[in-house]
This record gives sequence, C-alpha cells and structure tokens, in this order.
Amino acid sequence: MTIVLPRDDTERRLLHDEVHARPVGAIEHPAVVFSLAVLNKNHSLKQELEHLALLDPTKAAELQAASTFVRLQLPWGILKWERHTEFTRYTLVRSLADHVIDEPGQSFGESLTEARVVIDSFYESLSPWLSGVPGRTLAALEILVLSADANVDVGDALELAGPPWFGHNALFASMLGNRQHSVAVTDFKINSNGVERFLVLTQSQTSASRVGRVVQRLLEMEIYRMVALRGLPVAKFLSSELGEAERALASITHDIEGRAVGDHLLLEQLAKLAAAVERANAQHNFRFSATRAYNEIFLQRMAELRESPVQGIQTLGEFMQRRLSPAIATVAASAQRLESLSQRISRAGDLLRTRVDIATEQQNHQLLEKLTKGQALQLRLQQTVEGLSIAAISYYVVSLIYYLAKSFKDLGWLPVSPETVTGLAIVPIVLGVWYAMRRVHRLIHRE
Repeated sequence: MTIVLPRDDTERRLLHDEVHARPVGAIEHPAVVFSLAVLNKNHSLKQELEHLALLDPTKAAELQAASTFVRLQLPWGILKWERHTEFTRYTLVRSLADHVIDEPGQSFGESLTEARVVIDSFYESLSPWLSGVPGRTLAALEILVLSADANVDVGDALELAGPPWFGHNALFASMLGNRQHSVAVTDFKINSNGVERFLVLTQSQTSASRVGRVVQRLLEMEIYRMVALRGLPVAKFLSSELGEAERALASITHDIEGRAVGDHLLLEQLAKLAAAVERANAQHNFRFSATRAYNEIFLQRMAELRESPVQGIQTLGEFMQRRLSPAIATVAASAQRLESLSQRISRAGDLLRTRVDIATEQQNHQLLEKLTKGQALQLRLQQTVEGLSIAAISYYVVSLIYYLAKSFKDLGWLPVSPETVTGLAIVPIVLGVWYAMRRVHRLIHRE
C-alpha cells in the first residue's frame, strides 16, 4: 500500500538531515587521531576546499559541492573536514593496526614507544600540507587510542605513560562510561610542537563506534573550551572601559541631583556616554553570547563522558571546571555589567529628559501667560481704535450730509439751514455706524 502524503515543506529534508550532517564515525583501535581547529575569519570556503583537494586531486570535483562537512578516504586513513561559524576543524584518523603495537607479550611501554615512531613519521609526511591550512590555529589535539587488556593495571599504565608520552607525571585521568569501558589521560598542556596530547585506553572488546564517540567528545570538549574562552580577553580588556564609564555616569548622576550643571550640557554628556556604551555592546555582545553558547556545549560534552575517578588522580572534569568556571563567570559578569550600565544610562537619560520637559512646560506656561496678557491689551487697543473709527466714520458721513444740505439750500430745495440738518443727523449717523460695526463683528465671530 502506498501512502500519499501532503506536499513536503520546503525545509523538511534540510531540517531532517541536520542530525546526519556531521557523523561521528567509527574508530578501530589502535589508532591515532589528530585534530586541528583553525579560526576561519577572512578565509573563504573555496580556499579551504582548494587546500583539501591538494591531498587527493581526483576528488576536487566532489569537494566543490561541499558546504560544511567532508569525509575523505585517503591512502593513510580518513580525514574529516568540518566548517563551523568561527572555526574549521580538520580531523585525521590514522590506524595503527598494521604495526606491532598490540603484539602478545609486548609491554605497554614498548607499545607507546613504537606508536610514537609511527605517529612522528605520519606527521612528518603531512607537515607541508598542515602548515598551509588556511586560518590561525585555535587548538591542535592528538589522541592515541590503545587497547588495555584486563591484566594491565590502569595505575601502572599511567605511570609508564607519564614521562615518555607526556614528559612528566602530572596527569589527569577519568574512567569513561557507565561501565568504565575506557580511561582518558591528559596533562592539558601544549608541547613544544604546539600539540595537546591525550591517551585513551579501551578494553579490547570496546566497539569501534563507541571509541569514535569517546574521541569525538574529547575533541569537542577541548575545542569548545577554547572557543568559549575567547570571550575572556575581551572581558578583561573591557573591564577598564566599563570602570571609566561607570565613574562618568556616577558624576553625571551627581550633577543631575545637585543641579550644578545645565540640563542641556548634562544631556549632551549623557548622550556621548550612551553612544560609547552602545558601541561597546555592539562590538562585544556577539562574543559574550558565543561564550555562553560554547560553554553550554562544553558542559554537555563533559556530561556525556560520564566520568568516574581513577584512584589518586584528579578527573578531567574536576580540573576543567575548577579552571574554566572562574573564566566563564568573568565573561558573564562583564556581559551583565555592560547590560546593566546601558540600562542605568537609559534611566538617567529618562530622568534628565523628564526634568527638561517639566522646565520646558513651565517656560511654555509663562510664555502663554505673556501672550494672553498681550492679546488682552491688544483687544483693548483694538476696542479703542474701533471707538475712534466710529467717530471718524461718523464725522465723514456728517460732513457729506452737510455739503449735500448746503447744495440743496443753494438750489432752493431746502427750507432750513444746512447746519440744522447736519446737527439733527449727527445722532442717527453715530448710532447707525455703531450698529453697523457691531453687526460686522458678529458676522466675523460666527465665521
């Protein structure tokens, strides 16, 4: 029976296949795993793929279609290329099964010595290619995976591995897994070649997939620790700037309270300080957020190792947490301090703007009072002028009547004197002009 489903969402396959984007891969012990993590800023995807193609030119066409992950099968083993947001990781897996490392009767110390010879020869053959990898080295890790039979005592093995493999006995070790199928050993130091070494001893029956997961977690633990710590130099650098900004804000707040400085000058100082803080926030907020995210991944990888202690030796997680936690706390405190400073500046700005608004309202109120008084005075002057206008208009009308009456008298049409007619017309004319002016005012007010 065929099931007919609705049309797929455009991102369904992309989202589903994300879980398979970077497969861990199985590792058969004995083997050596070398991982190089480089910061890929200012280095394009094309540059990295072209450099990968130098290992096997026949795969150049295949590499052109890659985006974030490539797994190459090469004559000496496997190379995995993974491009992340900030860094690119190159992981080389070289099997040591073709060398007599686990030969019956061979001591653990002899196995380490023989492994060192094979590994150094392997590095020497790849050194020209490794030196040309685009980017700046963030981490370089070497993990040697050997099987430890039941008759090999872990404490004795670590004592034998100390001086020849790490150069000293100051080691950290953890039993891994709920059934303690493996033990991981390291000194958390970078040797003269710039490489940090790990030694993983597994039981002979440990599956290749489990070995692959253990190695993957150890690699990611160290690499994500390093990326997370990239926020620490930023936090230390920013500490002095934050101190200066906090002192400047305290001074401005004191001036706001004391009113010793003009509000507009304080606003200008506060705006300048806010711009500086926002610039710092824009520059470093990504790094602080990235530190939080990478630290969470680091803690997750540590938890996935499911450590248990080796008697008398400090575990990997205990050492890492004791050293890493203060650094992450410093970064978190700087991020919180920067955010708090931004909020305090915003509150101070709101307070100062409120005071400026109140002062502006008071000035506007005083200005309106002055305008009201001026309008009242203007109205009185206008009324006075209107009274004079009535008198002037009445005078002109009376004068016209006088001249008209005088003309009528000369023609013999008027039986009385012009003065009499003019005198009798004064009152009606004045009242008429006054009434006409009032009517005009009413019409204007209606409009």
